[in-house]
Amino acid sequence: MAIKKTSSKLSQTAVLKHIVKKCSSLSRKQQQHLGDVPKGHFAVYVGVNRSRYIVPVSFLSHPDFQRLLQQAEDEFGFDHNLGLTIPCEEQVFESLTTMLR
Repeated sequence: MAIKKTSSKLSQTAVLKHIVKKCSSLSRKQQQHLGDVPKGHFAVYVGVNRSRYIVPVSFLSHPDFQRLLQQAEDEFGFDHNLGLTIPCEEQVFESLTTMLR
């Protein structure tokens, strides 16, 4: 069982590294918004209106946030230029981020 846990942690780490890499390789148009993102944070787009939220990088280590990221990968994949989009309602996202802070 310990091997399975390590393997799971390795895959989570790989997913998180891929997300961070994808976030850091935004198109020029999206990079215009980087000036308003403080160091140690990143932007995500949430809900059907794609509302923009700035969240701390520390959220990446929280299991609930990781589940949202996994849902984002399952629904949108990583090969699109829409930024990191979280597929949930804004109220749910706001509740989660409030609990994580």
